[in-house]
Amino acid sequence: MPDVRLASPQGKWILLTTVLGSSMAMLDSTVVNVALPRIGRDLDASLSALQWTVNAYMVTLAGLILLGGALGDRFGRRKVFVVGVVWFAAASLLCGIAPNAGVLIASRALQGVGGALLTPGSLALIQASFHPDDRGRAVGLWSGFGGIGAAVGPFVGGWLVDGPGWRWVFLLNVPVALVCVPVALRHVPESGGEGARGRFDVLGAVLGAVALALLTYALIEAGGGGLTVAVTAVGGVAAAVGFVVVERRRAEPMMPPDIFSSRQFTAVNLVTLCVYAALGGFFFLAALQLQVVVGYSALGAGTALLPTTVLMLLLSARSGELADRIGPRVPLTVGPLLCAAGMLLMLRVGPGASYPADVLPALVVLGLGMVTLVAPLTATVLGSVDVARAGLASGINNAAARAAGLVAVAALPLLAGMGEEAYREPAAFDAAFGRAMGWCAGALVVGAAIAAATVRRPPPGCKRPECLRHGGVTAPPLEGEPVRKRLG
Repeated sequence: MPDVRLASPQGKWILLTTVLGSSMAMLDSTVVNVALPRIGRDLDASLSALQWTVNAYMVTLAGLILLGGALGDRFGRRKVFVVGVVWFAAASLLCGIAPNAGVLIASRALQGVGGALLTPGSLALIQASFHPDDRGRAVGLWSGFGGIGAAVGPFVGGWLVDGPGWRWVFLLNVPVALVCVPVALRHVPESGGEGARGRFDVLGAVLGAVALALLTYALIEAGGGGLTVAVTAVGGVAAAVGFVVVERRRAEPMMPPDIFSSRQFTAVNLVTLCVYAALGGFFFLAALQLQVVVGYSALGAGTALLPTTVLMLLLSARSGELADRIGPRVPLTVGPLLCAAGMLLMLRVGPGASYPADVLPALVVLGLGMVTLVAPLTATVLGSVDVARAGLASGINNAAARAAGLVAVAALPLLAGMGEEAYREPAAFDAAFGRAMGWCAGALVVGAAIAAATVRRPPPGCKRPECLRHGGVTAPPLEGEPVRKRLG
């Protein structure tokens, strides 16, 4: 049984290294959006190249995150976590010195592999290392510090872009890794999952990642048409079908099909797809809108988007407690509708927009919607399956959210009619942004309708999530092992 106490020096070191490791991956999934206009200008990149700068990372992260958790169970969580941190830092260095958009995109894909190794490992190390009496508080602190990092990330990212340059958004990960790795090797005990045997579902992971990559390519390049796009789309669909077939036939699949026999689990994941597709598309385009159309600096855009994260960090715990009392159906219906209203309010954000009168109200309404839905969504996912599968359920839900976000980043410019040079033409981008917000709001309304029609109160005794103080905006909080009941 793990016996490290949180108040001990070793416990503090463990908390430090897991927060640093998870923050690297969390920040890179959000901060890069602020840097996109400057990256585009410096590398003479088209809009599709900027889409790939975001999506190359998300493809490998979403496709491999479940496999990353399984590798930690088999070969040792600390070992895989350290490998992930080193891999992520090395890929970040490649991003920072990339001479052109092609190298940057390839390096971002490598970053996603590192993120898939370290993201599930950071929480698993806490679950496996701390004494049961301290575990809930340790997870709460990990989640809280991670939320603070998410809150200051866009601000720091904007400052780096306007100051030393966008390359430091990536290069900053290298010194963080140089602190994280020695601390992990010296102070974090090694652990492995109980009964972690059998064959890895490598084929399933590869097929899932290939399907995402090919479908993303087809969506991004669809505006130009041609045989290549058609062949890629067919290949993506074939890979997706192959993934489903493999998962059905394998004795130990990465994503067991029977977990979807729970109607509640399936319904909440459909809500997740709608919500995080809209959020992923919004945060990709909003950072561009504020800089290209409104005229903000990178620092100004990063600071402008802070209210959503701060609201989540401050109020998520209360939202989770409210959902415990009234059930998840109302929060999962009202939350997406509030988010939709916030995105429609963004239609007022154009040339000469006032931050207090136009930008801030939209972001506050959006943030309140996210506060309302995120904690209940996670709790409902965990409550819809047997407690022994809580970690798997959370991983699937997290991967679904990331996949939804990357598809949205690929599809929204196409649906909104954005050309390759749109981000260099403020008037054209502003018009397309308005159409994109309509699509995002529509997806959220669909998610609210699914929740209202299908979500029910979990059975008595359902455990609520330990990651209460959640500040991330691109995916729900990732839970580790079976959730323990928190008192007080």
